[in-house]
Amino acid sequence: MENPIAVAPVNWLRLCALGMIWGASFMAVSVALQGVGPLTVVAVRLCLGAVFLLVLCRATGRGLPRRRGPGAGRLWAFIVAMGLFSNALPFFLLSWGQQVVASGFAGVCMAAVPLLVLPLAHFLVPGERMHLRRAVGFVMGTLGVAVLIGPEALRSTGAEFEMLARLACVAAAGCYAVGSIFTRLAPEVDRLSLAAAVLTVAAVVFTPYALMAEGLPEMPQGRVLWALVYLGLLPTGVAQILLVQVIRDAGPVFLSLVNYQVPIWSIIFGAVVLFEALPPSLYLGLALILGGVALSQLGALRRLFGAG
Repeated sequence: MENPIAVAPVNWLRLCALGMIWGASFMAVSVALQGVGPLTVVAVRLCLGAVFLLVLCRATGRGLPRRRGPGAGRLWAFIVAMGLFSNALPFFLLSWGQQVVASGFAGVCMAAVPLLVLPLAHFLVPGERMHLRRAVGFVMGTLGVAVLIGPEALRSTGAEFEMLARLACVAAAGCYAVGSIFTRLAPEVDRLSLAAAVLTVAAVVFTPYALMAEGLPEMPQGRVLWALVYLGLLPTGVAQILLVQVIRDAGPVFLSLVNYQVPIWSIIFGAVVLFEALPPSLYLGLALILGGVALSQLGALRRLFGAG
């Protein structure tokens, strides 16, 4: 059975934009870490992203979603859940887990997000039915990312708490999957206001933890400062708007395809901007990823190109 949720061409553009924005963010994170700790990077991203969206709401005459009246409590319950599961909890789990596990392991876990979204959406989201072709396509995409990253992702580091750290990365992937379901099922509200509220909740929850763990950082300078500003505005603020739009319009299963794009864009930007060597597994991984996306979204692609 084909997915009855229509995927408009603009959502393919939004998906590609998200992949590029998040793929390029790895370079900015590397620069930011030269001046502040990993938890501080996350906290600054969330705070800057929240402030950016709140200012944008104010400039366009919008406010945060209503806090009183019929349905307000239910709406804010979803907003809190989205802030926790889409931002604060996975950021916390990844920031802790990546201090212990091999660097590519988290990447493979993020590639598994679509496989986690698929059964959740099947049971919880109207119109998001799981079928064999879609499942096979998602498995192909996940294998493609694993090939792209390479076998070192699964190599043991021998560090203490490594198993717990791996579980934390898997749990982070689960959080992203659950967060996308909450985003789809949330009551209808202005999407810019929704994105601003979600980031505000995430910033309020995560920032105290970062301050307790790493303390108040010194004012960053130069490239570190600009990297943090970039991370707050684009991969956090703008990306949150696009994420909400794609999930609300095309569903969480479609949005989860971005997890296959991010490592590709990361490698492309690394080669073009930092002159890093392309991995020999690039073409096989790319073929598996593109084949998996095409197979899982065959109906949407036919409609997009007027063939069905």
